[in-house]
Amino acid sequence: MAFESLSDKLQNIFKSLRSKGRLTEDDVKSALKEVKIALLEADVNFKVVRDFTKKVTERAVGQDVMTSLTPGQMVIKIVNEELTALMGSETTELKLLPDNEVTIIMMMGLQGAGKTTTAAKIAGKLKAKGKKPLLAACDVYRPAAIEQLKINGEKQKVPVFSMGDKQKPLNIAKAAVEHAKKNDLNVVLLDTAGRLHIDEEMMNELVEIKEQLDLTQTVLVVDAMTGQDAVNVAKEFNEQVGIDGIIVTKLDGDTRGGAALSIKAVTGKPILYIGMGEKLSDLEQFYPDRMASRILGMGDVLSLIEKAEQSIDQEKAKELEQRMKNAQFTFDDYLEYMSQIKNMGGLTSLLTMIPGVGGKITDDMLPDDKQLGRIEAIIYSMTREERNNPHLLNPSRKQRIAMGAGVDISEVNKLVKQFEQAGKMMKNMKGMMGGKGRKRGGLNFPFGF
Repeated sequence: MAFESLSDKLQNIFKSLRSKGRLTEDDVKSALKEVKIALLEADVNFKVVRDFTKKVTERAVGQDVMTSLTPGQMVIKIVNEELTALMGSETTELKLLPDNEVTIIMMMGLQGAGKTTTAAKIAGKLKAKGKKPLLAACDVYRPAAIEQLKINGEKQKVPVFSMGDKQKPLNIAKAAVEHAKKNDLNVVLLDTAGRLHIDEEMMNELVEIKEQLDLTQTVLVVDAMTGQDAVNVAKEFNEQVGIDGIIVTKLDGDTRGGAALSIKAVTGKPILYIGMGEKLSDLEQFYPDRMASRILGMGDVLSLIEKAEQSIDQEKAKELEQRMKNAQFTFDDYLEYMSQIKNMGGLTSLLTMIPGVGGKITDDMLPDDKQLGRIEAIIYSMTREERNNPHLLNPSRKQRIAMGAGVDISEVNKLVKQFEQAGKMMKNMKGMMGGKGRKRGGLNFPFGF
């Protein structure tokens, strides 16, 4: 997960600060020196790191902090505020024209950044908001891109405009806009060609489209896995073509995340969305303040609530919550619980949003998505009585269940342990978030969300 290493390091640094009743100037400077190293190791641009630590130091060695009753917390607060400012302070929305006009968005980026998939993801989001999007296949150099866009458009139930790979991208773009006007579509997403590297032909093509069409926005898609190269790519595109916003993809992968922290400071352009997976639903609005909180281990309860709002079956959630209150949590409920988590993006994604929980839960406490099939096989090999009363599972019953599911008995034992841990964690989450399900937006959320 992006920022995992950086988050761990920063939390350890601030843990030592919080343990001190009084901070000296040397304490603060020493801690910020470690922060500087942690940011550089996370592949944050060195100029950005220099400016960031300078601002934090100037604020953190002030009299107000030194004489505070909780100086360690004050320093963390300052770092949180400066991290947020670094990433843009305010959330920036994709600019859209009124429904009676056609919004034209040009998607740009290097090959492999996830531009075509991201275009389809945005189309799906816009459709959910009541817009009528059209995906335009303007990548004539990679035939697979046209087919990929058609497949993704079909999945999103969004029309795709294509003229094959024998036409100029500009002509395709113009025709797509005319097609949208004639067919009562109000957003055109131009999926332009990517290259393995920036070249003059590519830039000229994009500049030509921008000059000939009245674009509403130009959006650059960059791959977080490429680190500082993503920042350099953004800078180059901005200087040669001009960009209005950036989407950073693959932030769910094994990346240090420095691009997301550097890109706004270097280009002056906001991050609009972040890609958190390969599914067409795995695109999140970028909130600088929430991301800063996640990095510092403070969680992101608002995003967690929004995920619940979008993904959870409310009626099933109410039933499950009531059963938990009555101490009736069964293996069938556990399957339902794991299904809800999967719908919300998976356990790893959720743990980063829970304040103080992520670092305390080990991987063996709950399964990942890939294990769900085996878990179902084990649970369905139990009798109804065993599913409803886990205490009945003695060694001989476990052996029979393992044979029925085609797994080793150790996997059955592991599942029983996970089941017990899940029950405990759910109770803890309820207590931490206020016990009873809160109401938000007219909906009731399970597990205290």
